[in-house]
Amino acid sequence: MNFDYYIPTKILFGAGKLNQLAEEKLPGQKALIVISSGTSMRKHGYLDRVVELLKKQQVESVVFDKILPNPIKEHVMQGAALAKENGCDFVVGLGGGSSIDAAKSIAVMAVNPGDYWDYIGSGSGKGQTVPNGALPIVAITTTAGTGTEADPWTVITNGEEKIGFGNPSLTFPVLSVVDPELMVSVPPQLTAFQGFDALFHAVEGYLANIATPMSDLYALESIRLLAASLPRAVADGNDIEARGNVALANTLSGMVESTSCCISEHSLEHAMSGIYPKLPHGAGLIMLSEAYFSHFAEVCKDRYAKMAAAMGGTDFVAELLKLQTACGVRDLKMSDYGMRESDLETIAAHARDTMGFLFELDPAPVSEADTLAILKKAYK
Repeated sequence: MNFDYYIPTKILFGAGKLNQLAEEKLPGQKALIVISSGTSMRKHGYLDRVVELLKKQQVESVVFDKILPNPIKEHVMQGAALAKENGCDFVVGLGGGSSIDAAKSIAVMAVNPGDYWDYIGSGSGKGQTVPNGALPIVAITTTAGTGTEADPWTVITNGEEKIGFGNPSLTFPVLSVVDPELMVSVPPQLTAFQGFDALFHAVEGYLANIATPMSDLYALESIRLLAASLPRAVADGNDIEARGNVALANTLSGMVESTSCCISEHSLEHAMSGIYPKLPHGAGLIMLSEAYFSHFAEVCKDRYAKMAAAMGGTDFVAELLKLQTACGVRDLKMSDYGMRESDLETIAAHARDTMGFLFELDPAPVSEADTLAILKKAYK
Protein backbone atom coordinates (compact mmCIF):
# COMPACT_ATOMS: atom_id res chain seq x y z
CA MET A 1 0.00 0.00 0.00
CA ASN A 2 1.48 3.36 -1.09
CA PHE A 3 0.08 6.89 -0.97
CA ASP A 4 1.13 10.49 -0.42
CA TYR A 5 -0.59 12.75 2.09
CA TYR A 6 -0.20 16.51 2.13
CA ILE A 7 -2.78 19.00 3.47
CA PRO A 8 -0.82 21.96 4.91
CA THR A 9 -3.81 24.21 5.68
CA LYS A 10 -4.54 25.25 9.26
CA ILE A 11 -8.32 25.07 9.72
CA LEU A 12 -10.31 26.95 12.37
CA PHE A 13 -13.59 25.04 12.53
CA GLY A 14 -16.75 25.72 14.50
CA ALA A 15 -19.43 28.23 15.41
CA GLY A 16 -17.90 31.59 16.30
CA LYS A 17 -14.45 30.70 14.94
CA LEU A 18 -14.36 33.80 12.70
CA ASN A 19 -13.60 35.85 15.81
CA GLN A 20 -10.31 33.99 16.20
CA LEU A 21 -9.07 35.85 13.12
CA ALA A 22 -8.27 38.76 15.46
CA GLU A 23 -5.59 36.68 17.17
CA GLU A 24 -4.43 34.13 14.62
CA LYS A 25 -1.05 34.59 12.96
CA LEU A 26 -1.64 36.08 9.51
CA PRO A 27 0.68 35.74 6.50
CA GLY A 28 1.06 39.46 5.74
CA GLN A 29 0.24 43.07 6.57
CA LYS A 30 -2.04 44.08 3.68
CA ALA A 31 -4.82 41.86 2.34
CA LEU A 32 -6.76 41.85 -0.88
CA ILE A 33 -10.22 40.64 0.19
CA VAL A 34 -11.97 38.88 -2.69
CA ILE A 35 -15.78 38.71 -2.56
CA SER A 36 -18.60 38.15 -5.04
CA SER A 37 -20.39 40.80 -7.06
CA GLY A 38 -23.56 40.06 -5.07
CA THR A 39 -24.75 41.79 -1.93
CA SER A 40 -24.61 39.07 0.73
CA MET A 41 -21.13 39.75 2.16
CA ARG A 42 -22.05 43.37 2.88
CA LYS A 43 -25.73 42.79 3.64
CA HIS A 44 -25.00 40.25 6.39
CA GLY A 45 -22.05 42.19 7.76
CA TYR A 46 -19.45 39.53 6.99
CA LEU A 47 -17.15 41.88 5.06
CA ASP A 48 -17.21 44.54 7.79
CA ARG A 49 -16.44 41.91 10.42
CA VAL A 50 -13.44 40.61 8.51
CA VAL A 51 -12.09 44.12 7.88
CA GLU A 52 -12.40 44.95 11.58
CA LEU A 53 -10.82 41.69 12.69
CA LEU A 54 -7.87 42.34 10.40
CA LYS A 55 -7.55 45.87 11.78
CA LYS A 56 -7.16 44.44 15.28
CA GLN A 57 -3.89 42.99 14.03
CA GLN A 58 -2.93 46.25 12.24
CA VAL A 59 -3.56 44.57 8.87
CA GLU A 60 -4.85 46.86 6.12
CA SER A 61 -7.19 45.63 3.40
CA VAL A 62 -8.47 46.38 -0.09
CA VAL A 63 -11.70 44.86 -1.44
CA PHE A 64 -12.20 43.31 -4.89
CA ASP A 65 -15.92 42.64 -5.36
CA LYS A 66 -16.52 41.47 -8.94
CA ILE A 67 -16.54 37.67 -8.67
CA LEU A 68 -19.34 35.86 -10.51
CA PRO A 69 -20.93 32.51 -9.51
CA ASN A 70 -18.76 30.95 -12.23
CA PRO A 71 -15.63 33.13 -11.84
CA ILE A 72 -14.01 34.31 -15.05
CA LYS A 73 -10.43 34.85 -16.13
CA GLU A 74 -10.92 38.59 -16.73
CA HIS A 75 -11.74 39.13 -13.07
CA VAL A 76 -8.74 37.07 -11.99
CA MET A 77 -6.51 39.41 -13.99
CA GLN A 78 -8.26 42.53 -12.65
CA GLY A 79 -7.99 41.31 -9.06
CA ALA A 80 -4.30 40.52 -9.53
CA ALA A 81 -3.69 44.00 -10.95
CA LEU A 82 -5.45 45.55 -7.93
CA ALA A 83 -3.31 43.48 -5.55
CA LYS A 84 -0.14 44.65 -7.30
CA GLU A 85 -1.20 48.31 -7.38
CA ASN A 86 -1.92 48.31 -3.65
CA GLY A 87 1.07 46.30 -2.50
CA CYS A 88 -1.04 43.49 -1.04
CA ASP A 89 1.05 40.66 0.39
CA PHE A 90 -1.72 38.08 0.88
CA VAL A 91 -5.21 37.33 -0.42
CA VAL A 92 -8.38 36.58 1.55
CA GLY A 93 -11.17 34.70 -0.20
CA LEU A 94 -14.42 35.54 1.63
CA GLY A 95 -17.63 33.84 0.56
CA GLY A 96 -18.47 30.70 -1.33
CA GLY A 97 -16.31 28.51 -3.50
CA SER A 98 -16.32 31.01 -6.34
CA SER A 99 -14.74 33.77 -4.25
CA ILE A 100 -12.18 31.44 -2.70
CA ASP A 101 -11.31 29.85 -6.04
CA ALA A 102 -10.88 33.31 -7.55
CA ALA A 103 -8.71 34.35 -4.60
CA LYS A 104 -6.40 31.39 -5.25
CA SER A 105 -6.05 32.28 -8.92
CA ILE A 106 -5.55 35.96 -8.13
CA ALA A 107 -2.83 34.98 -5.64
CA VAL A 108 -0.98 33.24 -8.47
CA MET A 109 -1.31 36.09 -10.97
CA ALA A 110 -0.42 38.81 -8.44
CA VAL A 111 3.21 37.67 -8.60
CA ASN A 112 3.50 36.08 -12.06
CA PRO A 113 3.76 37.48 -15.60
CA GLY A 114 1.49 37.03 -18.57
CA ASP A 115 -2.05 35.75 -18.69
CA TYR A 116 -3.69 33.27 -16.30
CA TRP A 117 -4.45 30.92 -19.20
CA ASP A 118 -0.70 30.65 -19.84
CA TYR A 119 -0.61 28.29 -16.83
CA ILE A 120 -3.70 26.19 -17.59
CA GLY A 121 -2.75 22.72 -18.77
CA SER A 122 -5.77 21.72 -20.89
CA GLY A 123 -8.19 23.21 -23.41
CA SER A 124 -6.59 26.27 -25.01
CA GLY A 125 -4.25 26.79 -22.04
CA LYS A 126 -0.51 26.91 -22.70
CA GLY A 127 0.48 24.71 -19.76
CA GLN A 128 3.46 26.82 -18.75
CA THR A 129 5.18 26.35 -15.39
CA VAL A 130 4.34 29.01 -12.81
CA PRO A 131 7.70 30.76 -12.21
CA ASN A 132 7.17 32.88 -9.10
CA GLY A 133 4.95 31.02 -6.65
CA ALA A 134 1.85 32.74 -5.26
CA LEU A 135 0.78 35.11 -2.50
CA PRO A 136 -0.41 33.35 0.68
CA ILE A 137 -4.14 32.60 0.73
CA VAL A 138 -6.61 32.80 3.62
CA ALA A 139 -10.03 31.21 2.99
CA ILE A 140 -13.14 32.22 4.94
CA THR A 141 -16.01 30.14 3.67
CA THR A 142 -19.64 31.23 4.06
CA THR A 143 -21.06 28.22 2.20
CA ALA A 144 -20.64 24.44 2.36
CA GLY A 145 -20.13 23.16 -1.17
CA THR A 146 -16.73 23.12 -2.78
CA GLY A 147 -14.32 22.09 -0.04
CA THR A 148 -11.89 24.59 -1.53
CA GLU A 149 -10.85 25.67 1.96
CA ALA A 150 -9.07 22.29 2.33
CA ASP A 151 -7.70 21.66 -1.16
CA PRO A 152 -5.40 23.37 -3.69
CA TRP A 153 -7.91 23.46 -6.57
CA THR A 154 -9.54 26.41 -8.29
CA VAL A 155 -11.94 26.47 -11.26
CA ILE A 156 -12.05 29.47 -13.61
CA THR A 157 -13.99 30.07 -16.84
CA ASN A 158 -12.47 31.58 -19.98
CA GLY A 159 -15.06 31.95 -22.72
CA GLU A 160 -16.77 28.56 -22.78
CA GLU A 161 -13.81 26.77 -21.18
CA LYS A 162 -14.31 26.04 -17.47
CA ILE A 163 -11.12 24.39 -16.26
CA GLY A 164 -9.60 23.40 -12.95
CA PHE A 165 -6.08 24.37 -11.90
CA GLY A 166 -4.06 23.82 -8.78
CA ASN A 167 -0.62 23.20 -7.42
CA PRO A 168 -0.13 21.88 -3.88
CA SER A 169 2.95 24.05 -3.43
CA LEU A 170 1.06 27.23 -4.47
CA THR A 171 -2.69 27.18 -3.93
CA PHE A 172 -3.47 25.48 -0.64
CA PRO A 173 -4.78 28.13 1.78
CA VAL A 174 -2.36 28.69 4.63
CA LEU A 175 -5.36 29.35 6.91
CA SER A 176 -9.07 28.55 6.55
CA VAL A 177 -11.99 29.59 8.73
CA VAL A 178 -15.07 27.35 8.62
CA ASP A 179 -17.72 28.96 10.81
CA PRO A 180 -21.26 27.56 10.34
CA GLU A 181 -22.71 30.76 11.81
CA LEU A 182 -21.72 32.43 8.52
CA MET A 183 -23.81 29.89 6.59
CA VAL A 184 -27.25 30.44 8.12
CA SER A 185 -28.06 33.13 5.54
CA VAL A 186 -27.72 30.74 2.55
CA PRO A 187 -31.22 30.13 1.11
CA PRO A 188 -32.64 26.57 1.00
CA GLN A 189 -32.14 25.79 -2.68
CA LEU A 190 -28.55 27.03 -2.70
CA THR A 191 -27.90 25.08 0.50
CA ALA A 192 -29.05 21.96 -1.37
CA PHE A 193 -27.02 22.72 -4.51
CA GLN A 194 -23.88 23.34 -2.47
CA GLY A 195 -24.41 20.30 -0.27
CA PHE A 196 -24.71 18.03 -3.28
CA ASP A 197 -21.54 19.49 -4.75
CA ALA A 198 -19.78 18.46 -1.53
CA LEU A 199 -21.45 15.04 -1.71
CA PHE A 200 -20.26 14.43 -5.26
CA HIS A 201 -16.71 15.48 -4.38
CA ALA A 202 -16.76 12.76 -1.73
CA VAL A 203 -18.49 10.16 -3.92
CA GLU A 204 -16.28 10.78 -6.96
CA GLY A 205 -13.14 10.77 -4.85
CA TYR A 206 -14.24 7.47 -3.29
CA LEU A 207 -14.76 5.91 -6.74
CA ALA A 208 -11.63 7.36 -8.38
CA ASN A 209 -8.96 4.87 -9.36
CA ILE A 210 -6.44 6.87 -7.31
CA ALA A 211 -8.44 6.73 -4.05
CA THR A 212 -6.34 6.14 -0.95
CA PRO A 213 -7.12 4.75 2.51
CA MET A 214 -7.08 8.34 3.82
CA SER A 215 -9.44 9.68 1.14
CA ASP A 216 -11.77 6.73 1.77
CA LEU A 217 -12.05 7.65 5.46
CA TYR A 218 -12.87 11.26 4.67
CA ALA A 219 -15.27 10.36 1.84
CA LEU A 220 -17.45 7.91 3.77
CA GLU A 221 -17.76 10.26 6.74
CA SER A 222 -18.63 13.17 4.45
CA ILE A 223 -21.31 11.05 2.75
CA ARG A 224 -22.72 9.96 6.12
CA LEU A 225 -22.90 13.50 7.49
CA LEU A 226 -24.58 14.88 4.37
CA ALA A 227 -27.18 12.13 4.19
CA ALA A 228 -28.10 12.76 7.83
CA SER A 229 -27.93 16.55 7.99
CA LEU A 230 -28.35 18.17 4.57
CA PRO A 231 -32.18 17.81 4.56
CA ARG A 232 -32.25 19.45 8.01
CA ALA A 233 -30.06 22.36 6.87
CA VAL A 234 -32.27 22.86 3.81
CA ALA A 235 -35.45 22.77 5.92
CA ASP A 236 -34.14 25.10 8.64
CA GLY A 237 -31.15 27.28 7.81
CA ASN A 238 -30.82 28.31 11.46
CA ASP A 239 -30.23 24.74 12.62
CA ILE A 240 -26.62 25.28 13.69
CA GLU A 241 -26.02 21.61 14.45
CA ALA A 242 -27.11 20.63 10.94
CA ARG A 243 -25.15 23.51 9.41
CA GLY A 244 -22.07 22.42 11.35
CA ASN A 245 -22.41 18.82 10.17
CA VAL A 246 -22.80 19.91 6.55
CA ALA A 247 -19.85 22.29 6.91
CA LEU A 248 -17.71 19.48 8.32
CA ALA A 249 -18.80 17.18 5.48
CA ASN A 250 -17.79 19.88 3.02
CA THR A 251 -14.35 20.35 4.56
CA LEU A 252 -13.88 16.59 4.58
CA SER A 253 -14.81 16.50 0.89
CA GLY A 254 -12.08 19.06 0.27
CA MET A 255 -9.68 16.72 2.02
CA VAL A 256 -10.91 13.98 -0.33
CA GLU A 257 -10.01 16.29 -3.20
CA SER A 258 -6.53 16.67 -1.71
CA THR A 259 -5.93 12.92 -1.30
CA SER A 260 -7.92 11.56 -4.28
CA CYS A 261 -9.69 13.48 -7.09
CA CYS A 262 -12.96 14.08 -8.89
CA ILE A 263 -13.83 11.91 -11.85
CA SER A 264 -15.60 12.62 -15.13
CA GLU A 265 -18.95 13.73 -13.68
CA HIS A 266 -17.19 17.01 -12.97
CA SER A 267 -15.82 17.13 -16.52
CA LEU A 268 -19.37 16.86 -17.85
CA GLU A 269 -20.77 19.50 -15.52
CA HIS A 270 -17.93 21.95 -16.20
CA ALA A 271 -18.72 21.61 -19.89
CA MET A 272 -22.40 22.29 -19.18
CA SER A 273 -21.89 25.37 -17.00
CA GLY A 274 -19.01 26.60 -19.16
CA ILE A 275 -21.42 26.86 -22.08
CA TYR A 276 -24.39 27.84 -19.88
CA PRO A 277 -22.81 29.99 -17.12
CA LYS A 278 -26.13 30.66 -15.37
CA LEU A 279 -26.33 26.97 -14.44
CA PRO A 280 -25.30 26.52 -10.78
CA HIS A 281 -22.56 23.92 -10.55
CA GLY A 282 -24.32 21.85 -7.89
CA ALA A 283 -27.55 21.86 -9.90
CA GLY A 284 -25.74 20.57 -12.96
CA LEU A 285 -24.18 17.75 -10.95
CA ILE A 286 -27.59 16.78 -9.56
CA MET A 287 -29.04 16.68 -13.09
CA LEU A 288 -26.31 14.29 -14.20
CA SER A 289 -26.12 12.13 -11.10
CA GLU A 290 -28.73 9.40 -11.61
CA ALA A 291 -27.60 8.58 -15.14
CA TYR A 292 -23.93 9.01 -14.32
CA PHE A 293 -23.75 6.87 -11.19
CA SER A 294 -26.07 4.21 -12.63
CA HIS A 295 -23.42 3.76 -15.32
CA PHE A 296 -20.85 2.45 -12.80
CA ALA A 297 -23.21 0.44 -10.58
CA GLU A 298 -22.13 -2.98 -11.87
CA VAL A 299 -18.39 -2.34 -11.72
CA CYS A 300 -18.31 -0.69 -8.28
CA LYS A 301 -20.63 -2.96 -6.30
CA ASP A 302 -18.51 -3.09 -3.14
CA ARG A 303 -17.93 0.66 -3.00
CA TYR A 304 -21.57 1.40 -3.84
CA ALA A 305 -22.64 -0.88 -0.98
CA LYS A 306 -20.39 0.97 1.47
CA MET A 307 -21.67 4.37 0.32
CA ALA A 308 -25.26 3.15 0.59
CA ALA A 309 -24.59 1.91 4.13
CA ALA A 310 -23.15 5.31 5.05
CA MET A 311 -26.44 6.81 3.85
CA GLY A 312 -28.53 4.32 5.82
CA GLY A 313 -29.53 1.96 3.02
CA THR A 314 -28.43 -0.82 0.69
CA ASP A 315 -28.74 0.72 -2.82
CA PHE A 316 -26.53 3.77 -3.40
CA VAL A 317 -28.40 5.22 -6.38
CA ALA A 318 -31.73 4.77 -4.58
CA GLU A 319 -30.34 6.53 -1.50
CA LEU A 320 -29.00 9.33 -3.70
CA LEU A 321 -32.43 9.91 -5.25
CA LYS A 322 -34.08 9.73 -1.82
CA LEU A 323 -31.72 12.45 -0.57
CA GLN A 324 -32.51 14.61 -3.60
CA THR A 325 -36.23 14.27 -2.89
CA ALA A 326 -35.71 15.15 0.78
CA CYS A 327 -33.85 18.32 -0.27
CA GLY A 328 -36.39 19.33 -2.93
CA VAL A 329 -34.05 19.01 -5.92
CA ARG A 330 -35.21 15.75 -7.49
CA ASP A 331 -36.88 17.32 -10.52
CA LEU A 332 -34.22 19.69 -11.89
CA LYS A 333 -34.15 19.87 -15.69
CA MET A 334 -31.38 20.85 -18.08
CA SER A 335 -34.00 22.41 -20.35
CA ASP A 336 -34.96 24.83 -17.57
CA TYR A 337 -31.52 26.44 -18.02
CA GLY A 338 -31.76 26.68 -21.82
CA MET A 339 -29.92 23.48 -22.68
CA ARG A 340 -31.23 21.68 -25.74
CA GLU A 341 -30.94 18.00 -26.54
CA SER A 342 -29.14 19.01 -29.72
CA ASP A 343 -26.37 20.53 -27.53
CA LEU A 344 -25.42 17.23 -25.91
CA GLU A 345 -22.84 16.16 -28.50
CA THR A 346 -21.12 19.54 -28.12
CA ILE A 347 -21.16 19.21 -24.32
CA ALA A 348 -19.71 15.68 -24.52
CA ALA A 349 -16.88 16.81 -26.80
CA HIS A 350 -16.25 19.91 -24.67
CA ALA A 351 -15.95 17.80 -21.51
CA ARG A 352 -13.16 15.75 -23.05
CA ASP A 353 -11.37 18.75 -24.54
CA THR A 354 -11.32 20.90 -21.41
CA MET A 355 -11.31 18.43 -18.49
CA GLY A 356 -10.47 15.18 -20.25
CA PHE A 357 -7.85 14.27 -17.66
CA LEU A 358 -10.59 13.39 -15.17
CA PHE A 359 -11.84 10.61 -17.45
CA GLU A 360 -8.48 8.92 -16.82
CA LEU A 361 -9.42 8.65 -13.12
CA ASP A 362 -12.80 6.92 -13.66
CA PRO A 363 -13.22 3.50 -12.00
CA ALA A 364 -13.88 2.00 -15.44
CA PRO A 365 -13.33 3.39 -18.95
CA VAL A 366 -16.00 5.79 -20.22
CA SER A 367 -16.01 5.93 -24.01
CA GLU A 368 -17.17 8.83 -26.14
CA ALA A 369 -20.34 6.86 -26.85
CA ASP A 370 -20.84 6.26 -23.12
CA THR A 371 -20.39 9.98 -22.43
CA LEU A 372 -23.11 10.93 -24.88
CA ALA A 373 -25.40 8.15 -23.63
CA ILE A 374 -25.08 9.41 -20.03
CA LEU A 375 -25.97 12.94 -21.13
CA LYS A 376 -28.95 11.74 -23.16
CA LYS A 377 -30.22 9.65 -20.25
CA ALA A 378 -29.86 12.65 -17.92
CA TYR A 379 -31.55 15.14 -20.26
CA LYS A 380 -35.06 16.32 -19.55
